[in-house]
Amino acid sequence: MIITTIIQAGVESMKRAGTLPARIRYAANQILKCRTSEMGGHKQVCPEGHYERVWWNSCRHRFCPQCGFVAIERWLARQKARLLRCEHYHVVFTMPAELNPLWELNRRAMSSILFKAVHETLTDLLADPKFLGARAGIIAALHTWGQTLILHPHLHCLVSGGGLTKSGEWKAIKNGFLLPVRVVRQVYADRMLRMIREELGAGRLRVPEGQRVDSWQRVTIRLAKKKWNVKICERYTHGAGVATYLARYMRGSPIRPERIVSWLKGQVQFSYVDNRATKEQGPGPKIRRIMHLPTEDFVLRLFQHLPEPNMKVIRHWGLYGARSQEELDQCRELMGQGPVDETPEMGWKDFCDRLGGKHPERCPECGVRLVDGPILRPERKLWSLKLPQHAA
Repeated sequence: MIITTIIQAGVESMKRAGTLPARIRYAANQILKCRTSEMGGHKQVCPEGHYERVWWNSCRHRFCPQCGFVAIERWLARQKARLLRCEHYHVVFTMPAELNPLWELNRRAMSSILFKAVHETLTDLLADPKFLGARAGIIAALHTWGQTLILHPHLHCLVSGGGLTKSGEWKAIKNGFLLPVRVVRQVYADRMLRMIREELGAGRLRVPEGQRVDSWQRVTIRLAKKKWNVKICERYTHGAGVATYLARYMRGSPIRPERIVSWLKGQVQFSYVDNRATKEQGPGPKIRRIMHLPTEDFVLRLFQHLPEPNMKVIRHWGLYGARSQEELDQCRELMGQGPVDETPEMGWKDFCDRLGGKHPERCPECGVRLVDGPILRPERKLWSLKLPQHAA
């Protein structure tokens, strides 16, 4: 895969220059060993000795561009089985770019603030009798990159188009409007800025070197007067499409391999959608452009979006929360859905079959079903750089 080859070249260059952070070193090391003899594996063999095949283990690193497919599909299948049979809304909360320096120094704390501010905003407003007056189901996914891989933290939220009232009845959204965006924007900004001020005052947020806490307190005051970016998309007749969109952020690389145009003479070229030009153009196809970056800069942009260890990038609230199964079952009963399907999770071979993938289950010579053979232990190798000819 071209992304892993580019990562290897960029990481090796940074290692030689002594500029490779430890967290990137570990992640890159795992990704580059994925599905190789260094991870170990097992064989599938014909009992009659006619045929054998080696399956190398995956690294299972959350940032790996080639081995998160099954985990994503399993998660998506669980979410689809739990979704209520009602309309859903896609809401996007963006953090102002002025706060990016704080995010870079306090990734875990700032992501917690962002999640908490969005959680309080949606649950409090939806519970307000002036709006829905009920408890809705919400799934939120953290996304930190833009089309050009720059830092752009925002949350994508799937929100049910209705909720459970205190009297135990289902109440649906009326007139197709989830919430007034102006109110959502103001409440979200107020909640997030208040939390940031509290954390700064308590000394729990680091500020850039040479800057003072009180200067950042003034930044929050200025941001309170700014129009924050909140988008409430048109309603969807079901939530499966939005859930599929959220699943992309569970695992894998921020950029898909098909967006890589070329990699020549230490320069990576990749395509991106120019959202500003597309918006100014109006109706019509999206405007795509090509960005050129040195290999090291591309790898650094890529890995700045690596989540902190054990940090959850997808969270469930309200009716879709882990502790709300009884309320969810109650809503499903009111809608005639029945209990959540507890079908056992599919294995990786089942997913391959569903996608039309080919892997030998029987010996191509005698037709006998293959059996699992010996376990192959991981091989220890020196991490060497072998560049393909076209990248020289």
